[in-house]
Parts: sequence; C-alpha cells; structure tokens
Amino acid sequence: MNKKVIIIGGGIAGLAAGVYAQKCGFEVTVLESHHTAGGNCTSWKRGEYLFEGGMHWLSGSSEKSLMNKLWRHIGALDDNVKIHYREPFYEYDYQGEKIKIYRNVDATQKYLLELSPADATNIKELCDNIRKVKNLEVPIKNVRGVKSTNNLKTSAASMVKMLPAVHIMTTSGKIARDEYISRWKHDGIREMLSLFISEEHGVFPFFFTLGVVERGDGGFPEGGSLPFVERIVNTFQQLGGQLLLKTPAERVIIENNKAIGVIAKGEHMKADAIIIAADTMQISHLFEDGKLPESPWLEQMQAKTEAMSCIHASFGINADLSAYGASYMFKTKKPIVIKNSEVEPFEYIAISNYAEDRSYSPLGKTAITVAFNSDTYDFWKAAQKDGQYVALKKKVAAAIIEEIEEKIPETRGKIEVIDIATPLTYERYCGNWRGGWMSQMKPGMKISNYPPTITGLHGLYFAGQRMQPPGGLPVCLTTARTAVQQLCKDTKTVFEGEG
Repeated sequence: MNKKVIIIGGGIAGLAAGVYAQKCGFEVTVLESHHTAGGNCTSWKRGEYLFEGGMHWLSGSSEKSLMNKLWRHIGALDDNVKIHYREPFYEYDYQGEKIKIYRNVDATQKYLLELSPADATNIKELCDNIRKVKNLEVPIKNVRGVKSTNNLKTSAASMVKMLPAVHIMTTSGKIARDEYISRWKHDGIREMLSLFISEEHGVFPFFFTLGVVERGDGGFPEGGSLPFVERIVNTFQQLGGQLLLKTPAERVIIENNKAIGVIAKGEHMKADAIIIAADTMQISHLFEDGKLPESPWLEQMQAKTEAMSCIHASFGINADLSAYGASYMFKTKKPIVIKNSEVEPFEYIAISNYAEDRSYSPLGKTAITVAFNSDTYDFWKAAQKDGQYVALKKKVAAAIIEEIEEKIPETRGKIEVIDIATPLTYERYCGNWRGGWMSQMKPGMKISNYPPTITGLHGLYFAGQRMQPPGGLPVCLTTARTAVQQLCKDTKTVFEGEG
C-alpha cells in the first residue's frame, strides 16, 4: 500500500508538493480552506472584467531556465501555453514625456542615452549591472543523499556565472536609496527611480528584475493566475491526487514525536507524513495548545519576518487603453492620503494595463490594477473595528480615480467597476499572515534558507514562500520540491525528478 501524505494548504507550494509526491508514488490529499486552490496566485471576476491579484511576471517562463523544467514537471507550463513578453517592460510618464525601460538592456541603454546624454556614466553603470545580474537565478538544489531518477540541479558553472551578481547584490545593498537617485541628472529619471527603488528594499531588486527580463525570462503566461493554477490542479488530480476544498486543517496529530494525521472538519485523517504548505507565520493553531514545536529555525523565522502587503485597487473601464503601456506609471498630482498621517501618503501610481488581453478585458474595454505596497494591516484592522473600513476603501478608490482621470483623459466618466482589496482581504481569502503576500527584504539582509523539517519530529515537513524570503512563486515551487525530496530520503523512496 502506498504511503499516505496530507498536505495542508492548496496554494502553489501545496499543489506543487502534491504533484511531486504523487509522481513519487505517495497517496496524496491536499486540504485547502478556501473554495478554490492557488492561494496568492489568484484572480477574481467582477462583472465583465477579470482582475489579476497575483502574477505580474514569472521567473521560469523561458525554456532556457532550469525553473522552466520545474514548472513543466508540475504541469503549470507546457508547449500550448503562450507566453507574452510585453514591450516596453516599464513605461513612466514624466510630465507627458515617456521614459521607457525595455526587456533588452542594449535597447534600454540606447534609449536612455538619447533621452539624457548628461547621465551617460550612470546609464552605462546601470546597464552593466543589469548584464551582470542577469545570470542570477534561484538555485535548484537537491537534498543530499536522496535517490533520484534525474539529478537536475544548478551546475557549478552556472553558480560561477552568478558570482558577479552576488557581488552586485552585496555592494548595492550598502547604497542608500536617496544617495543613488541623487547621482542622476535627468529629473524624470530621478522621479522614475523614486518609484522603483524603496528605502526598505534598496537598489538591488530593481537591478534583479531587469536582469530577469534581460535573459529572456519574466514573461506572462496567457490568462495569468487562474489557468496557471488550473493546469497544476489538473495534473495533480490526473495523477490520482485528492484536493479537498473548503476543508481547513484544524490540528496536526503528533504521537511519540511523529506526525500521524490531521483533524479536519472534526475527522481524524490518518497519514504517514504531513507537509505544511500554509503560511508558516501563523500555524500555531495546528498544534496542541496552540504551541509551535520547539525549533531554532521556526523561532528565527517568527522573529525576523516582516510582511510585504499591499492595497490592491482594480478598475473596469469602458474605454480602450491599448495605447498606454502594459506597465504604465506616473507621479500623482497630489499625494494619496488615506487618513491623516497614520499611513504614509502614496505619491506614485503603477498601472498594470490589460487592455490587449481578452482574458481580462472585453473588446473595447480595459481592466487595470494598481497596487500600493505598504504594511497597512494595523490601519485597516483598526478601521474595521471602528466601522470605517468600507468608507475608507471608497475614499482610496476616489483618490486613485481622480489621479487616473487626470492623467488618462479617456477614462473620465468611463470607470464602471471598482474593487479594492486590502491586506485584510488577502488574509481572509488566502490565509496570509498580516495579509502579506511576500516577506520584506531590507538592504544588507541575508537570504535565509529554512530547513524543511524540525529536528526530532518525524513525518512533518514544511514548504512555502516564508521558507526563503522574499518568497514568490519560484520559492513556493522549489521549497515544495525540497520538502518532497526530504520525504523521499526519509522513507527510502526514489524521487521522480524532472525529465
């Protein structure tokens, strides 16, 4: 009889772990508390429009990357999935002048040099850094000692190619945001960089993102989150896996330092192993007396992790905005203030424009989204308690609409659908701790790789975005793979690798 595995959480990490485990011969059940799978990788329908709430671009969309082999292994990508590589990658509107960042760094360098010859030194340095960073990918590693049908991993040669990028990551982490921006002469470029570079995250994430697209990666799978998740679910179920929706796990059953099952809907579900793929920052309720098992890495995670959350605004517009960039950004005429000084004002609007994608926008109409990244969880929690939650959401929507109508005249009086999601929304639907869809990475912070197990506690494994900050879809995938490899090693099972 095949060994039974229960996975808690039906997001990307849980589904990926389910596919990997099924392929290795385990009998897998995934428990998901929501009525649909996917976790943060999600979209929602409002009237004629579909609003993308998770994916903006995907590491591993390129067939040249190792990550692509992992996505294909779990069924998320295949030869029939069209990948869009939108150009320009960024379009910033500075007082009517368009500042463009292309996927190809040579094109970006040429464009910026023509725009601002006085910044030639800064432009060449930026583009050289992008060229060096482009080789930095999430390393694919194997658990030492696991037997595998395929030894796919990042090669030593590839690791050597990443060294310049690691150097850039280290040195750029020491550069203060304002100091870097002040080096530039062009007012519009400085303004654009103020949007792209934050005090919390420093300069490197900007370099890294442009490095991803420079190597031909970071595309957008057609249809976004929903069909992406559906393909993984189909793969899992075709392999014989069982997905139970609206079935939150209540408690992990541990006897004699061994996980032996899960209680869900009052039922004791027996298992030979359990993988927790829910948000590791809020899993204490799964254990007796609400107390987490003692573990140095869990304690470190609890102490170090800070949520990266957002206010996510979506609008359905009865106008064709295909003349504007897919990523269209500008500075607001006046800062968007939510309430007094409790939350720092937002001075930039970054629009994700889905005018040309019929999955999101009806013909002649446009779905757009705007995300303000800031940990506003406590603010919204207090607003909910005071009965101001709905009113403040409407205020935020009105302020954004005023700015968009000012900048994009075609939208004036044409906004027919409005949807505002707060960190509380993501907490309610996705089970995120403080509504955080990723984790904060501050300048100089070292990337932590937390282990998939707890010493002395058998049959219990962990996967998910918190296992390697800052998180994201690739981390969900690789940590799921690691958890199943560790399970295979512990049970002397051959790991079915990516062929």
